[in-house]
Amino acid sequence: MRALITGGNGFVGKHLAATLRAQGGEVVTAGRAGDGGSVDLPLELNDAGSVRAALEQAQPEVVFHLAAQTFVPDATRDPLSTYETNALGTARLYEALRQLSARPPPRVLVASSGEVYGARDPAEQPLREDLPPRPATTYAASKVASEAIALASARTYGIPTIVTRAFNHIGPGQSERFAVASFARGLAAIAAGAKPVLEVGNLAARRDFLDVRDVVEAYVALAERGGAGEIYNVCSGTAVAIQEVLRQLIMTARVAVEVREDPARLRPSDVPLAYGDNAKLRAATSWEPRYTLAQSLRDVYADARARVATPS
Repeated sequence: MRALITGGNGFVGKHLAATLRAQGGEVVTAGRAGDGGSVDLPLELNDAGSVRAALEQAQPEVVFHLAAQTFVPDATRDPLSTYETNALGTARLYEALRQLSARPPPRVLVASSGEVYGARDPAEQPLREDLPPRPATTYAASKVASEAIALASARTYGIPTIVTRAFNHIGPGQSERFAVASFARGLAAIAAGAKPVLEVGNLAARRDFLDVRDVVEAYVALAERGGAGEIYNVCSGTAVAIQEVLRQLIMTARVAVEVREDPARLRPSDVPLAYGDNAKLRAATSWEPRYTLAQSLRDVYADARARVATPS
């Protein structure tokens, strides 16, 4: 498999590239060179020429479209930039794919999000792919738009496309802007002698957590065996309270800590419960998650300890 990964220097992109290479794949990463690491090709989703150039140079058999604005608070603060990147960036990708000299066109996996479902009644959970999206955030709305653009373009131009809706993924290497990585970094700092206080947002919310290494295994399996034009949840199928995640991290860190709620960390449209149904993914690919939540959290904390010991 010759694969192009947009957003190849991001959290998921790095893990995906490593997995594909370990399986013998030929991988070309594309993205902004300054965004967390090096890439093989420069890529600016707001520049149609940049998108076309990356595709022509890579000549991929499969495109994993991961590049996006993924941090919900940033998306809320700057909605137009988020729509520009997530929605129009996807439109530029498909226009470039339509004009690509290689034929047949590459298979495309577009990474969307479980956030598109929005707030749902507990009776509707676990969330299935046939539920209509009900986005509650700018980020989620941008992902609904990107899904629609991808699937409509695929039908119009015959570009085989798969859409994935990944729920909360965690693992080593994640930005500390995200809750679980932030908890781990705070606890690692406390273990290293910092003030034993951890500021948090809403701990009552229940989420579906999946290790990023399982997420990318699902992406690879779907790129190989998923149905064109289909949408697949990528999730554990289990809801866990964020408070429980924090409790397990504290037990892993073995530190005494005072947990304080920080109003600035609370989202105005936080969804109280969200977990997905992964039966469609399993049926299509025989995928099974390999990492337990406990193992993922141990690895997240070990990564945080290493970062505290050797700050960048």
